[in-house]
Amino acid sequence: MSDVLQEMLDKARKAQQIVEHWPQEKVDEMVLAAAWEAIKPESAEECAKLAAKETKMGVYEDKYAKHRNKVLGALRDMEGVQTTGIVEEDEAKGLFKVIKPMGVIFAPSPCTNPTATVVVKGVFSLKTRNAIIFAPHMIARRCGTKAVELMRQGLEKVGAPVDLIQIMERPYIEDIQKLMGMADCVISTGGTQSVIAAYSSGKPALGVGAGNSVMIVDETADPVEAATKIFMSKTFDNATSCSAENNAVIQESVYDKCVEGLKAKGGYLCSAEEKAKLKETMWPDGEHIEQKIVARAATRIAKLAGIEVPEDTKFIMVTGDDPVEGDKFCDEKLSPVLTLWKFGEFSEAIDYVKRIHAIRGRGHCCGIHSTNEERIRELAEQAQVSRLMVNQPQCLANSGAFTNGMPFTMTLACGTWGNNSSSDNITWRNMVNYTWVSRPIPENKPDEERLFKSHWDKYGK
Repeated sequence: MSDVLQEMLDKARKAQQIVEHWPQEKVDEMVLAAAWEAIKPESAEECAKLAAKETKMGVYEDKYAKHRNKVLGALRDMEGVQTTGIVEEDEAKGLFKVIKPMGVIFAPSPCTNPTATVVVKGVFSLKTRNAIIFAPHMIARRCGTKAVELMRQGLEKVGAPVDLIQIMERPYIEDIQKLMGMADCVISTGGTQSVIAAYSSGKPALGVGAGNSVMIVDETADPVEAATKIFMSKTFDNATSCSAENNAVIQESVYDKCVEGLKAKGGYLCSAEEKAKLKETMWPDGEHIEQKIVARAATRIAKLAGIEVPEDTKFIMVTGDDPVEGDKFCDEKLSPVLTLWKFGEFSEAIDYVKRIHAIRGRGHCCGIHSTNEERIRELAEQAQVSRLMVNQPQCLANSGAFTNGMPFTMTLACGTWGNNSSSDNITWRNMVNYTWVSRPIPENKPDEERLFKSHWDKYGK
């Protein structure tokens, strides 16, 4: 165990012990101080520019919006929420609950959303009186460190211990694994290997699963409006979000209108020959995505693939081939590349969702553009996903939006379908412990005659 890691942990524990019994007023004061220092316009601009430059992924303007809006949304969700003292009481049962921090949280963070993730998790951690140590992706160290520095400046202004928030300077794999085993909880928002390591750390862990969003468009939807929302989601920050639509499953009677709507928004539909070139470029070994195309501009991807596209191309489309299992383009693409599928009966659309997610993305998300409530409910019953967006741009909606009620987060767990221990939008609620306090009450034993009556009447004793 290196001295540097132990020193970080010691500082975190000392800082956390200082605030462990702070009143709500002081807790909320430090939350707002750290948040504002990190998202005020000049700070957000600095973080977004640095993230785009350092990682070479995404779009500056979108990173700026994401950095500010995700934090504002998290603050909105936490406004007035009590995270200290007694938070629940039931006199009839003789119970009350005291909310408490976990201690020190360790948080590996991704290169795709390197600053918004850090600040959102940071304010969640402060709200719950925890300390948090971040492990940035190797290619996002500078921007992640800047976000942490800004939050620490905010803490200093209000007299809160700055070591409540720290970040690894050299996030080597072996050191990350050591810190996972030293912290009280691990919350990993990163690649598959990072999540597996978190679950193997021997400490309580929350992780995310792979995304591979499937969006259905049925014949009751406005195909042009649906195309517009798919375009918004697919191109936001060059698809750094694992929620960006990877597959659009479109009913055959509105297929042509929807595709024309996508083309009108800057979509380029590849020929079979161009699709083959694109596949070779995106998965050169036939299995793993080429890092040079992740969250890059569509024109750059086309150039790498040797495909001529108009200069104003915003995203690339390919037609999916059945069987799904034989087409690599049904997989997650982490880039402004969209696969189109056509269905007749609605049962076929649901089947596409299931078969595509069997390849990758079970538990993460899907969506539908429809005005048919029965179909929406049927999809909700059938799809093995943790979140389903209706008539919304998927990546702008499922992690929280000002136009829906989803909890704001940068960490999307996928339930047991995605080998995760939770299916939540991970927020402050996943960063606390509770002490249950119980007093004796009058005996409340159930009446067996009443409890089993319906069973006995039908099947006998």
